[in-house]
Amino acid sequence: MDSALLIHRLHFAFTVTFHYLFPQLTMGLAPLIVVLKTLGLRNHDETYHQAARFWAKIFGINFIMGVVTGIPMEFQFGTNWSHFSRFAGGVIGQTLGMEGMFAFFLESAFLGLFLYGEKRLSPRAHWWSAVAVFLGSWLSGFFIIATDAWMQHPVGYVTRSDGSAQLSSFWQLVLNPWAWWQYAHNMSGAAITGSMVMASVGAFYLLCHKYEAHGRIFVRVGVIAGLIFSMLQIFPTGDAQGRMVTKYQPVTLAAMEALFVGQPGAPLVIVGQPNVDEKKIDNPIIVPKALSFLTYRAWSADVAGLNQFPQDQWPTNIALLYYSYHIMVGLGTIFIAIMLVAAFLLWRKTLFQARWMLWILLLALPFPYIANTAGWMTAEIGRQPWLVYGLMRTVDGYSKMVSAGNGMFTLLGFMGMYTVLGILFLFLVRREIEHGPLAEAGVPDLEGSVEQDEPVVLHR
Repeated sequence: MDSALLIHRLHFAFTVTFHYLFPQLTMGLAPLIVVLKTLGLRNHDETYHQAARFWAKIFGINFIMGVVTGIPMEFQFGTNWSHFSRFAGGVIGQTLGMEGMFAFFLESAFLGLFLYGEKRLSPRAHWWSAVAVFLGSWLSGFFIIATDAWMQHPVGYVTRSDGSAQLSSFWQLVLNPWAWWQYAHNMSGAAITGSMVMASVGAFYLLCHKYEAHGRIFVRVGVIAGLIFSMLQIFPTGDAQGRMVTKYQPVTLAAMEALFVGQPGAPLVIVGQPNVDEKKIDNPIIVPKALSFLTYRAWSADVAGLNQFPQDQWPTNIALLYYSYHIMVGLGTIFIAIMLVAAFLLWRKTLFQARWMLWILLLALPFPYIANTAGWMTAEIGRQPWLVYGLMRTVDGYSKMVSAGNGMFTLLGFMGMYTVLGILFLFLVRREIEHGPLAEAGVPDLEGSVEQDEPVVLHR
């Protein structure tokens, strides 16, 4: 691989991976904040409103970091991937423009109202501002997903005389079947992040005996939502997305499963190490015929292997693709197990006293981020060697006039700046968690806990 191409790919991979640490939490928290506000209005309970305001602050910090880290990627299309921009700009410019003009401004405007307008708005108007933030964040996610889905499965375009792609049907672009299943799968992944972060912070408060009324709310809402979305992540969204890959990118499926030789009744590899040189899997643990059933709903179906495709169409890093995919699936299965046990304890009304389970919820916090990152790595590495599947190869899309040295210089600069931003983000979130859900009301946390049914008495 050309050294400049490698640097440009690493450059964009670093910036987009770091950036997506923040939107996945905002998109995941947005519906949960609506749930908290709804429960507060329905139950006339200020504790739920305090919980919603607390998570809105965390949302706001993530939103700002997402904006700061997301803007440079827009410029990278021109600086690092100019040939791709000239080729695909007539199509993806529509969805990227709509994301910025409509979804982003909707989300940011109503976030300001939600954070600072509660005393000026009626309770129902404030609830509607939370709904608008939710719609804006999820609409923003859709336009970005629609852009990536076109790169995975191009539809609704014509090729102009200069070789570039031009949008011919806006509705085909936004109704791309790949986009809808990818969007559903991505948003359920974001919701898992939001749910597990909320449950983790709630577990922290319960373990520390601080803000226990709010901690119980965080754990309860987080566990219930986490269970629902963990299930949806496997079926139907993950299953349908996998079948889309099977239909439109069969060589990607073969690489994800390290299926070097196509066969009827193909097995599903649970654990193993792909040996690309010898075209086999070392130390495999398999489920016979399961891959055939999952992909074609028939135990004896013939699944195409890598041997049935020209090697120049194989994904460029099969081992990394295989591990990324299996990390995503493995963690998704673990999330279901954690949430099932937590939901059972919640049903038995013993979860808040089960310190071992609270510790599991607390320590699970980073794993949804790992799973989402692994999922996006699977999607993007799996598309290789194509930048736009079947239309433009990655080797043809980068800026040929930008040398490897220039790319490395800016990459190191971004890594330094993003390290500072990451430290700042952790400091701000830690401060909000320490201040707790009662900080905005100026209510002290007496003896480490304020229960919602216990009045706070201040003595001179």
